[in-house]
Amino acid sequence: MNLNSKLLTLNSLPPVAEMMRAAGLEPKKQLGQNFLFDLNLTGKIASKVPNIENTTVIEIGPGPGGLTRALLLAGARKVIAIEKDKTCKPILDQITAAADGRLEVVFADALKLLSVGGLLGKNRREGFAICSNLPYNIGTELLVRWLHDTENISSMTLMFQKEVALRIVAAPGTEHYGRLSVLTALTAKAKILFDVPNTAFVPRPKVQSAVVQIIPKSQIANCKPVSAQRSADGSQIANIEKLTAKLFGQRRKMIRSILPGVDWTAFNLSGTERAENLSPEKFAEIASKIVV
Repeated sequence: MNLNSKLLTLNSLPPVAEMMRAAGLEPKKQLGQNFLFDLNLTGKIASKVPNIENTTVIEIGPGPGGLTRALLLAGARKVIAIEKDKTCKPILDQITAAADGRLEVVFADALKLLSVGGLLGKNRREGFAICSNLPYNIGTELLVRWLHDTENISSMTLMFQKEVALRIVAAPGTEHYGRLSVLTALTAKAKILFDVPNTAFVPRPKVQSAVVQIIPKSQIANCKPVSAQRSADGSQIANIEKLTAKLFGQRRKMIRSILPGVDWTAFNLSGTERAENLSPEKFAEIASKIVV
């Protein structure tokens, strides 16, 4: 079956909202489910995945498969969808049957998987992209985990609450600059692609959202991610995460008050700076020499 025939099969499926009604399904608040039914929007998100035709795409929390279908229609070589809620299985089974082998659904808690890349088995070295409308209640935790191990991730195209998106791309000295900003800047290049109004979701959340694209530095020529470096006691990125948590946890205090006994002049600092004044590179330098 050629690609055009595959797309015709997928397009023959009923609209997502109709499939949900037929299955008697409702979004679950306790799982942070807010579904996208707008085909134009899901298609726009899927179209932003770089080189999608040659890429395996991992999606977290597909729900009834709105974005899943868009990724397949965009020509993804394969989609691996990780879903915690088994009540969505009847709908995802229909999409799987129409996807001609390009969709694999794994029913599991993404937070309990040791590595999403592990789902690729022997093909892990080929790399993969991540594209997801992340559940609000686990999105930040998942991103931090992925930033610890970006070696095989070719791209991340992710939807977050707008406030989280702003924290991911924030520059030093700005209102939203914090732990996420530092960890992302040291391991990847990130930008907000576009905003998504809350009216696009069912049910409608109280907050606005945004789609962020994150390209790991391991995929960019002449960029060395900090996660590829090592400090005396192990992972550099792990040390940086601890340091940022410590300093941003008391962001109004001077750094010498939070970490007394440190010779800040060794880092060309006076110690009167606050966390928001330190660049990502300065955090990396400090974390390479002291352990919090």
